[in-house]
Amino acid sequence: SHPRVNSCPARKSRSCEVVPTMAALASLRRAAPIAARAAARRTMATEKEIAMRIASTKNIRKITSSMKMVSAAKLRGEQNRLEAAKKFAAWTSVLDEPSTPLEDYEGTEGLADHSVVVAISSDKGLCGGVHSAVARGLRTINARLKTDNKTMSVIAVGEKGRSQLRRMVGDSLTAAFVNIPPPYNFGYASTVAQTALETDAEKAGAIAVVYNVFVSAIAYAPTIKTISPFVTEGDGVTLTEYDADDDVLKGLHEYYLATEIFYGMMEGATSEQSSRMQAMENATKNAGELIDKLTLVYNRARQARITTELIEIISGASALE
Repeated sequence: SHPRVNSCPARKSRSCEVVPTMAALASLRRAAPIAARAAARRTMATEKEIAMRIASTKNIRKITSSMKMVSAAKLRGEQNRLEAAKKFAAWTSVLDEPSTPLEDYEGTEGLADHSVVVAISSDKGLCGGVHSAVARGLRTINARLKTDNKTMSVIAVGEKGRSQLRRMVGDSLTAAFVNIPPPYNFGYASTVAQTALETDAEKAGAIAVVYNVFVSAIAYAPTIKTISPFVTEGDGVTLTEYDADDDVLKGLHEYYLATEIFYGMMEGATSEQSSRMQAMENATKNAGELIDKLTLVYNRARQARITTELIEIISGASALE
């Protein structure tokens, strides 16, 4: 018997053409689902990641919106306390010059060869540039003092102020008050004033208080208030219209300093709440814009996946015909 040989004549018949065509279709059927599943996995992973980002951004928007409403409620309370503090500190206007905004403060006017500076901030963040404004202002003052061969000792009120001042004027930072529970009261201010009076008492001249002044719900102004010691002897005697003993004037000076620090705390707390309210409003707005952009990307990815699947289905159907 002769071995069977699978061969076709020179002129190919229809039966000979079916074998390679069916083999190609079989391989296409096996490969198409695998490619479709791989593409689906890539697209689905991308869609899932985008959906997770949208969900997390929505949660952030809820948090920032809630913080904005909380800050708005606290702002009203701080404004009431500030109005009371203004009346409480009104008597100090007859003792010295008014406070000066840092942007209008030139040179080292009012500061002695060595001064003690009380920088008022707070322990909490997420309130825009409130704390940075005080720290940058002190950095500028410190540079001017070095130019004039003067020095200063800094007392920070608030953890945020201490952390920034440690980087900017770390060699001048001598003390800090942190973890002070709000709202501030006159007792805390008196403690800070006593520390300021005891810091470098032998060589310190003036004591300055740097804080933010509340202007409006969307604005604040970093300000410096210089408190010079009362002079009872010599040519530059102060308070000449008052006849009082030295002990009385000393006590008046301490009370004057504590009052100014307390007033600066009230101004700073109000500025902080207004700035936090504005910062949370901006964060909520930015989160909404990001959600819109991510939703657009998600819809595009979903449409691309659906289009790819339709093309594969149509291509497979066409191949089977």
